[in-house]
Amino acid sequence: MLAHPSQKYRAFPVVDLPDRQWPSRTLTQAPAWLSTDLRDGNQALFEPMNRERKLRLFQELVRIGFKEIEVGFPSASQTDFEIVHHLIDAHLIPDDVTPMVITQLREDLITTTVQSVAGARRVIVHLYNAIAPAFREVVFGMSVPQIIALVEHHIQLLKRLTQGHPETEWVLQYSPETFCMAELEVSLQVCNAAIAAWDAGPKRPMIINLPTTVEVSTPNVFADQIEWMDRRLARREHIVLSVHPHNDRGTGIACAEQALLAGAQRVEGCLFGNGERSGNLDVVTLALNLYTQGVDPALDFSDIAAVARIAEECTALPIHPRHPYVGDLVFTAFSGSHQDAIAKGFAAQKPDALWRVPYLPVDPKDLGRTYDSIVRVNSQSGKGGISYLLQRDYGIVMPRRMQVEFSAIVQAMADGSETELSSQQIWDLFEATYLHPDKTVNNARYVGYRLFDDAQGQGIELQWMGSEGQLQTRVGTGNGPIAATVAALNLPLRIDSYEERSLGSGADACALAIVEAACPGLPGSKFGVGKDANIVTASVLAVLNVAMRFNHSTN
Repeated sequence: MLAHPSQKYRAFPVVDLPDRQWPSRTLTQAPAWLSTDLRDGNQALFEPMNRERKLRLFQELVRIGFKEIEVGFPSASQTDFEIVHHLIDAHLIPDDVTPMVITQLREDLITTTVQSVAGARRVIVHLYNAIAPAFREVVFGMSVPQIIALVEHHIQLLKRLTQGHPETEWVLQYSPETFCMAELEVSLQVCNAAIAAWDAGPKRPMIINLPTTVEVSTPNVFADQIEWMDRRLARREHIVLSVHPHNDRGTGIACAEQALLAGAQRVEGCLFGNGERSGNLDVVTLALNLYTQGVDPALDFSDIAAVARIAEECTALPIHPRHPYVGDLVFTAFSGSHQDAIAKGFAAQKPDALWRVPYLPVDPKDLGRTYDSIVRVNSQSGKGGISYLLQRDYGIVMPRRMQVEFSAIVQAMADGSETELSSQQIWDLFEATYLHPDKTVNNARYVGYRLFDDAQGQGIELQWMGSEGQLQTRVGTGNGPIAATVAALNLPLRIDSYEERSLGSGADACALAIVEAACPGLPGSKFGVGKDANIVTASVLAVLNVAMRFNHSTN
């Protein structure tokens, strides 16, 4: 009896490669991409795609820019056979796009596969068989020489069959399935036998595809395996070295990136990582990661949301809201410190300058995303995010101390509701707090004002409506409208700061006045805001509104 589950497993052995070069390399160009959404991704669906959905997804893959697309397993599925035939007969495959079809090493399957694609301009035929010890010994009961003979026999058969269709350019792809679990010496022998059997050369292109059929090691070990093979493959200059990572350990992206550093030239995967078990390599994430390295991914994800919608409709699989680059929440910050940093980053970002906005690895606009949901407010949010939303959506730029005050007010509302607050809700709260507080002082409601000249400078007459409907006036004088308004209120109000803002432009422009005031005997200060087409009126309203806030807090 094993004492602990961890004793059931052994670490995958490291590769003897003391002079490995890949750790010091950088990515400088995009790989060749192959989408296997229609084949490997399709076989992982609870309900495989029908003809209509497959054709729709094929068209989207072409639009995105994939130049190689695995279109199906025609020898195993009549649906796939018919779809492949239709793509060719209806001339739906652009001249710069090469379809790929897959089959196991069986004579009847290879014959059917060739029949399904004969007549196409260019085709990749993908042959594969498992070579790892557990499969050789447990599943097939074959020795290494027998595995090699099997590969040679079926590739020679494919070579003979394709020679009967010279109108098509035939490319062989051979995958030593379970490569990541096999001995490197065995993988090399089998691959070199395949290369020789196909007679790879300038006029006989070939792809060697090395998969992590099931991830069993850390990504650095896979990279070592790829570099080891890259150095030793026969006729290397005539071989495209490809990888097909899966995501069983959650490191499919890392495996692909490090494999590219190690010599791989081509990557196979699915949109958003669809695939059996934990999925295939997520092509979208790998491609868009290249942006952060200053590399053009050579795929068009400039409207990532549209790609996601089509993928979801065709596969019936939802995309997680935290999925890199495409999830609904990946460009959203709820944390106050994150929001503050993002807001400052946007303020500092210059057009046509290197992207330097904190917490956003790429500009959402490059993916067709908007800035609308970058900052969202809940109980974890802070003043930076609240200020950002008010400025972006309503043009309100608050002084820093006002940001602190208002964030506490928003926080209280968010805590009470226990839900996210929308930009509209925050604006409504701002209006209720600063622009439209309870407009009464000592049971009288403000109606309007009239300015007049006074020997001391400026005079103002405030008009109020009493609780019984009688009109009242209050008069004050000072060195300007603000001081006169304070005097007319006859309150112990001290104005500590005053700022003006302009909202909008042209005929729709209006003025925003912000005052910070204190009241002796009461802790802290409060802010009031006035908004009007006339800056004097806005200033008067700002003083009245802050006075009403103090009046409300003492009642």
